[in-house]
Amino acid sequence: MKTDLKILRELLKKEVLVEIEESHNGRKIVKLHEPKCTEHNGYTVAIQQIPNDVVVVKIDKFPAPKTIFNGSEGECKRADFVIITQMTIKQKKKNLIIFIELKKGKGGSEADIIQQLKGAKCVITYCRSIGQEFWKQQDFLNPNKYEYRFVSIRNIGLNKRVSYEKPKQGLHNCPEKMLKITSPNYLEFRKLV
Repeated sequence: MKTDLKILRELLKKEVLVEIEESHNGRKIVKLHEPKCTEHNGYTVAIQQIPNDVVVVKIDKFPAPKTIFNGSEGECKRADFVIITQMTIKQKKKNLIIFIELKKGKGGSEADIIQQLKGAKCVITYCRSIGQEFWKQQDFLNPNKYEYRFVSIRNIGLNKRVSYEKPKQGLHNCPEKMLKITSPNYLEFRKLV
């Protein structure tokens, strides 16, 4: 039986997959890049110590369904990236889906970021349906076997010390309780978990 990550690599085009690189010390690294546009000159966030078995998707490449939905509740929005991994921590298998929204500055309102994170989750739900229907894998991306995490990264490129604002209660396992990271010059994957 194929793993979820193998199916994702078959399902998704190379243009939406973010390449995992190897750092100078031999560890895995992923660079989340937002290209230059009218609002900014582009920026990159590097995440160090990425697990070996991982798929990183540039989720905002999926076209917003504006020809179908009105967008009045934010249903046409998307976060920037999704990291999907099946890893082992302390001899325990852990499956994670991490939704990430990047903002060059302070970014939009918290409500806007929540909508973007929810939109990215909907794209993964759509991918799940595709895997179940066309790959005939009923357990593909099953939410019962994955833990979700939601992350907002802001003030990218500022020369300040990185700060993490965790939810007041519990984990950052829903968009409304996102982990907020500010001024990331160096990020480790485990800090997103």
